[in-house]
Amino acid sequence: MALTLRSLGGGLFGFDISSMSGVIATKAYTNYFHINGQYRQGGVTGSMPAGSFVGTLVASFIGNKMSRKSAIQMAALVWILGSVFQTAANGIALLCVGRVIAGIGAGIASAIVPVYQAEIAPKEIRGRVVSFQQWAITWGILIQYFIQYGASFTGGGPHNPHQSTLAFRLPWAIQIIPATILLVCMLFVPYSPRWLAGQDRWDESIRVLANLHGNGDIAHPKVLAQYREIEDALTFEREVGQSTFKIITQPRMLNRVLLTMAIQMWSQLSGMNVMMYYMVYLMQAVGINNLLLTTSIQYILNVALTLPAILFLDKWGRRPSLLIGAFLMMVLLFIAGALSAVYGRPNPRTDPSLNAISWIIMDHPSVTRGIVAVCYLFVCTFAVTWGPTSWTYPSEIFPAKIRVKAVSLATASNWLWNCALAFAVPSLFWKISWKMYFVFGTFNGLAFIHVFLAVRETRGKTLEEMEEVFASGIPAWRSGVRGSRLDRLQREIAEGVYKVGGNLEEREFERG
Repeated sequence: MALTLRSLGGGLFGFDISSMSGVIATKAYTNYFHINGQYRQGGVTGSMPAGSFVGTLVASFIGNKMSRKSAIQMAALVWILGSVFQTAANGIALLCVGRVIAGIGAGIASAIVPVYQAEIAPKEIRGRVVSFQQWAITWGILIQYFIQYGASFTGGGPHNPHQSTLAFRLPWAIQIIPATILLVCMLFVPYSPRWLAGQDRWDESIRVLANLHGNGDIAHPKVLAQYREIEDALTFEREVGQSTFKIITQPRMLNRVLLTMAIQMWSQLSGMNVMMYYMVYLMQAVGINNLLLTTSIQYILNVALTLPAILFLDKWGRRPSLLIGAFLMMVLLFIAGALSAVYGRPNPRTDPSLNAISWIIMDHPSVTRGIVAVCYLFVCTFAVTWGPTSWTYPSEIFPAKIRVKAVSLATASNWLWNCALAFAVPSLFWKISWKMYFVFGTFNGLAFIHVFLAVRETRGKTLEEMEEVFASGIPAWRSGVRGSRLDRLQREIAEGVYKVGGNLEEREFERG
C-alpha cells in the first residue's frame, strides 16, 4: 500500500509532462491564450519544469527536517494550489504562475519519492520498487493525455475556432484528484525506517523494518541484519561528524553526485521528453491527420513497456540497461533523421495548421509510417531501459546523511534540462527541423560512452554497501555483482554467530 500511494507522487510528474501535450492542438487553447509563436508556447511549457527545478532544491531540506512522508504531503498540497491557478487562468501570466507552483510540487515529489522507495525496499527488489516511480510517471502521462483527448471534443471539437475553454480547463482541474488522494492516504503509511533511525527513533525504526521485511517479527534475522547495517552506517557517519556540504564536496562523493546529475541530464537529452511534450509537432511534420489519436499510442507503449523493466531490472542490472538503451536510441534517432532528410522538403506555408513546423514529408506514406514506427520504437526502448534506471540509480548510491540532498541535486539536473528543452524545442524544431534527430542521437552516443566508463553495477547490494562498490578500485566496465554483506550477516544471526542480547529496545547486540 505504501509503495502504491507514494508512487502517486511520480504520477504528478507524469501529469506535469503531458499537461500540454493534448491541449496545444486545440483551438480553444491557442485562441484563448493567443499562442502564435514558438517562444510563447515554449515559455508556457517550460514554466512548469522551471518550478520543478526549484522544488527539487528545497526538497532536501523538507525531506530531512520534516520526514519523507511529510515532504510528499507538502508536494501534494502545492500541486493542488498550482492546479487551481491553472484551471482559473485568464491569461498567460496566471497560467504560468499556476504551472510554476504546480511544478514546485512535482519537483518535491520527484526528488523524495525515489529516496523513500529505496529506503524501504529489500535489496533484491529495490530496482523493481523504485521503478514504480517511472511506471507511475508513465501512467500520469497516459491518463492526463486521454483526459485532454476526451476534453478536446467539447465545444465542437479541437478545430472549431469557437471551442469552449472547457477543453483545457477540465484536464487541468482533474489534476487535483490524484494529489488529493495522495495527500489523504499518506496519513496511513509509515515513515522511512532510515529517517527514523537518523532521528534516534530506533524503536519505531525497527518496528517499521519488521513490518516491511519480517512479517512483524522484530527478531527475524533479516530485520536484525538490516537494523545492524543501518546502525553501523549511522554510527560511522556521526563519528566522522562532517556536515552534509563537506561530505558532498569531497572528491569521492562529488564524483557520485556529478555522475547521477549526468545520468539525469542524459535521460533528458535522449529526446524522450521531446516526444512526450511535442509529439504533435513531429506527427504534423510527417503528414499524420489524426494527430491526437496517433500521438496517444506512444503513451500506451510507454506504460506497457515500463512493466518489463519493473519485473527484470533487478535481474539484468542497471549498467546493461543504460548501455543498451543509449545505443538503440541513438540508432533509432539517426534512422528517423535520415528518412526526414531524404524525403522531406521545406514547408510551403500553404496550410495554416502547419505553421509551427518548417520541414514536412508529404506524398510518401511508407516513409511516414516508417518514421512513426521508429518514434514508437524509440519510446519503447526508453521505457524499458533509461526510464526506470535513471530514477533507480541516483536513489541508491549515497549514504543516508546526504541521500536526500544528493538525489535532490540529481533530480534538479533532470528538471533543469527538462525546462531548457521544453522552452527551446519549438523554435529548435523550426530552425533545424530534421537535424534535431541527429542532435539527440549524438547525445545518446555520448551517454553510451559515459555510462561505459563511469557507471558501476549496484544490483544486489544494500544501500549501506555502496561505499564498498565505489571504493573498490575496480574500473566501472569490470564491476559486477558479488555477494552482499547483508546476506552474510543474516546467516550469522540465524546461526547464532550474532545474538540479540538483553533488551532489543536498548539496541544491545553481542557476539555469540
